[in-house]
Amino acid sequence: MNWIDRLTLFAPMDFAAVVLILCCWALLGWRIEHPAAKAPSVSRLVAQYRRDWMVQMLTREPRIFDAQTVSTLRQGTSFLASTCVIAIGGTLAMIGNADRVAGVAENLITEMQPVIVWEIKLLLVVFFLTSAFLRFIWSIRLFGYCSVVMAAVPNDPDHPDATKMAGQAGELNITAARSFNRGLRATYFALSSIAWLAGAVPLMAAALVTVIVIWRQEFASYSRRILLEN
Repeated sequence: MNWIDRLTLFAPMDFAAVVLILCCWALLGWRIEHPAAKAPSVSRLVAQYRRDWMVQMLTREPRIFDAQTVSTLRQGTSFLASTCVIAIGGTLAMIGNADRVAGVAENLITEMQPVIVWEIKLLLVVFFLTSAFLRFIWSIRLFGYCSVVMAAVPNDPDHPDATKMAGQAGELNITAARSFNRGLRATYFALSSIAWLAGAVPLMAAALVTVIVIWRQEFASYSRRILLEN
C-alpha cells in the first residue's frame, strides 16, 4: 500500500482537523510573538524585563545571582528536553505496537480502522514532540551563549563596551526564552494531538481548547496584569 492509498483511509474531516491544529499552532505562536502594541503578550512583557535585568547586572557586585539565574533557566529547559526525548521514545514504541493500540480502541470505538491509521495518527504526536525537543535544545545552547557573553561583560560599568555587551547578552537571553516558549507551545499541542486517536472532532476540540488555554496565559492571566502594573 503506497502513501496515496493510505491517505484514502482518512475522511475529509481528518484532514480538516490536522490543518486546523497546525494553523492554530503556527498562527497562535506568531500572534504571541507579534502582539499589538496596546495588548502585549506576557512573553513580550517579560522580554523587556530581561533587557532591564542585563542593565542591572552591569552594576551588581558580585554577579553570582545573575549566573545562577541563567543556570536555573537552562536546567529547566534541559529537564523539558529530556522529557520530550522520553515522550518521543514512548510514542515510537506505541507506533511499533500499533496493533495493541487498535485492540484497546476496539473496546472504546465502534468503528474499527486499519493499524496504519493509528500509526499515522501517532506520527502527529511525534511531530509536535520533535519540534518541542529541537526548540528546547536550541534554547539550551542560547542560554549557554548568553552566559558566555555575560561573563565577558567588563566589570567596570563605565567601560565603553560594557553597555553594548550587556545589551547583546539581553538579546541572547530573549532569543533563548523565545525558543523555550515555542517548545512549550509545541508540547501543549502534542498533548492535544493525542485526541486524534478518538476522532477528527475530538482533535478539533482539543486544538481549540489548547488555543484558549495558551491565549489566556499570554493575554488574560493574572500574571500579565501584574507585569502591566509598571
